Amino acid sequence: MTHLLKSFNSIQFGLVGRKHIIRIPSLIIVGEDILDSILEVVDSLSIKNALLTVGYTTWKLAGKRIRELLEKHSINTKALYVEEPSMLYANHGYEIYRKFEFDAVIGIGGGKNLDVGKVIAKKTHSLFISVPTTASHDGIASPFASLVERRGKYSLKASPPIAVIADIELISKAPPRFYRAGVGDVIANLNAVEDWLLAHRVRGEYYGEYAANLARLSAEHLMKNEHLLAEGGTEAIRTVVEALISSGIAMGIAGSSRPGSGSEHLFSHALDKIALRPALHGEQCGVGTILMLYYRGDERWSKVREFLRGIDAPTTAYELGINKHELIEALMIAPSIRPERYTILHEKKLEYEEAEKLAYESGVINQLSR
Repeated sequence: MTHLLKSFNSIQFGLVGRKHIIRIPSLIIVGEDILDSILEVVDSLSIKNALLTVGYTTWKLAGKRIRELLEKHSINTKALYVEEPSMLYANHGYEIYRKFEFDAVIGIGGGKNLDVGKVIAKKTHSLFISVPTTASHDGIASPFASLVERRGKYSLKASPPIAVIADIELISKAPPRFYRAGVGDVIANLNAVEDWLLAHRVRGEYYGEYAANLARLSAEHLMKNEHLLAEGGTEAIRTVVEALISSGIAMGIAGSSRPGSGSEHLFSHALDKIALRPALHGEQCGVGTILMLYYRGDERWSKVREFLRGIDAPTTAYELGINKHELIEALMIAPSIRPERYTILHEKKLEYEEAEKLAYESGVINQLSR
C-alpha cells in the first residue's frame, strides 16, 4: 500500500502540458490535544518507517512524544534536527534515506522544519505529514517550500502534505507574535491575487479565479474576526490555523504560490536578504501588503493597516525593527528577487525617492529625508 502511495507521490502537479493537476491534503485534523492522531494517520497509510524533521525546541514540545507514540506501535523512526531551511539539511535527509528507507517524512514545528521535510519527501517520493507547532505561515498545508541560500530566500515546488495534524492546544503555547505573523501571511493574499491577475493581463500567465477567490476569502475572513483575533486564545488560534490551511489549499489548486505570494512577499524576501535583523516573515508580509496596496491605488490599504493595528501586529518599519533605509532598499531590490514573477513592482519599478515617498504616505515610515 505504501509503495503504491509513494508512486502516486511522484506525480507532478500544477500546469503540466495541457493538464492542470491539483494536489491538496487528503486529511486535515484540527482540534485540541490530538497529537495521538498521528497513529490513525500512519496506520491508515501503512507507514512502517518515518523520518521526523524537528528542531531542538519542537523536539521537546512535540517531537519526543510523537516518536514515543510511533515506536510504541512498532513504527521505526529517525530524527533530523533542522537548524536552518536550506538544501544542506535536505541533503542530510537524502543521506538518511540511503541507509533507512522511510515511507514518510513527518515535519514537526515551524516553517524551517516543515519546509525541509517537504523537500526531502519530494526527492525520496515519500509521504509528507505536517504537524505545525506555530500558526505563523501558510506553509502548513501548501505544496511549496522556502529555502535560504547565499542568493537569498527562494521558493520551490515540494511535496504537498498528505495529512495535516493541527493541535490547537500545542500551537497556542507559542508567543502571540507568531499567530499575528500568520495573520499577516494570509492578509498578503489580498495583494498577491491582484499581482497574479496583473501577470495574467500583461503576460498571459495562467490565472485561476477559484483559487484566487479562495485565497481572498481566507484573508477577508480574518478581517471580519478582528475582535476575536485581538483577544487571542484558542478560538483565535483555530481561526488563524484554518485560514492558513485554506490559503495553502488555494496554492495547491492553483499549482503555484501565486494566490498567496506577490510583491509583498518579494519585499519580505528582500528584507530577509539585506536587513540586519529581519522580522518574522508574516510580519513583513503584512507591512508589505499595506505598501503594495497603496502603491497600486487600492483603497483597502488603510483598512488592512487599521486591522493589523487592531490585533497589535506591526504596521511600521519601527515596529518591524527595520530601519528606514533597509525598508526603502528592500522596496527597490524586491523585483530582482524573482524576476520571472511579474508584479506591480515589475510594472512600475521604484527609485529611492519614490520608495521613500510610498513608505511615508502609507505611514510605514514617519518622515522624509531632508
